[in-house]
Amino acid sequence: MRGAEGGGMALWRGLRCCRRAFAWLPVLLIALLLLSYYAYVCELCLVTVTNPVEKVAYLVVFHILFVLFVWTYWKSVFTLPIQPGKKFHMSYADQERYENEERPEVQRQILAEIARKLPVYTRTGNGGIRFCDRCQLIKPDRCHHCSVCAMCVLKMDHHCPWVNNCIGFSNYKFFLLFLAYSLLYCLYIAATVFKYFIKYWTGELTNGRSKFHILFLLFVAIMFFVSLMFLFGYHCWLVSRNRSTLEAFSAPVFQNGPDKNGFNLGFVKNLQQVFGEEKKLWLLPIASSQGDGHFFPMRTLSEARNPLLTNEEQWEEDGIDEEPQGSGEASSLAIERET
Repeated sequence: MRGAEGGGMALWRGLRCCRRAFAWLPVLLIALLLLSYYAYVCELCLVTVTNPVEKVAYLVVFHILFVLFVWTYWKSVFTLPIQPGKKFHMSYADQERYENEERPEVQRQILAEIARKLPVYTRTGNGGIRFCDRCQLIKPDRCHHCSVCAMCVLKMDHHCPWVNNCIGFSNYKFFLLFLAYSLLYCLYIAATVFKYFIKYWTGELTNGRSKFHILFLLFVAIMFFVSLMFLFGYHCWLVSRNRSTLEAFSAPVFQNGPDKNGFNLGFVKNLQQVFGEEKKLWLLPIASSQGDGHFFPMRTLSEARNPLLTNEEQWEEDGIDEEPQGSGEASSLAIERET
């Protein structure tokens, strides 16, 4: 018994060390970014490139991509994930009543009464209410609990160690743009540096210090470009299907069962849901996603029928309460507890 407890404590300490190590990944990325800036601007453009027109062209395009890259990274890191609104949280009275109740069927009925007034359409794997016992709330559709952030996140996609932040409804657009501009940044550096790498390799240029920086730029740019290409391609596929990373691994469950295409509205509408309807804002890290993250249109009306609702106006008007349905229906609902 003591051995099992000791093993559990060792595992927990190991996980904490890993989290602390991952927290330094943004620092590593910023260090690489600053080093790449110095190597490209100073060692390549100011020292190695001799043609003034080529030098100016390289610097202008580089700084445009650099600003977009830093801007999107900043927004991905410092845009906080959004938690569900107050109406999804248990009131103090409901929470006290729920915790003091020992009968599971009555607990299910309490949750059914709360969920009846909310726009929740997805279920647990066994058809029950999606309830988070850590945050004490009914989880909106596509909302999940992040163990790293210790909170429920609207339309959670994943927790990204490279930005040390949870990627969800509030910053998913920024994260996609960050991947896109990172890809372009690396591609541009590799394309413009390659010619001078060949010149150093063949002995046409002999500056030893600049040679090292050119080699560094090409190696790092190609390495990150290859890894980012697969990651960005995967997320483009997810956007085209209107899925999150979590939903790609575990399909959301509706009234009629699991459906991986439950939120798929077609390519154009899927794109607009992330980037908004104003195309002029699509390429800028400015919030333009549709909705507020609590409700998402579904593919068919039959999947949007919530047995906990008698009409949609119940959750649009916060002040209206209805009489609870029969205990037979309530007892058929299960509870999801996330730990």
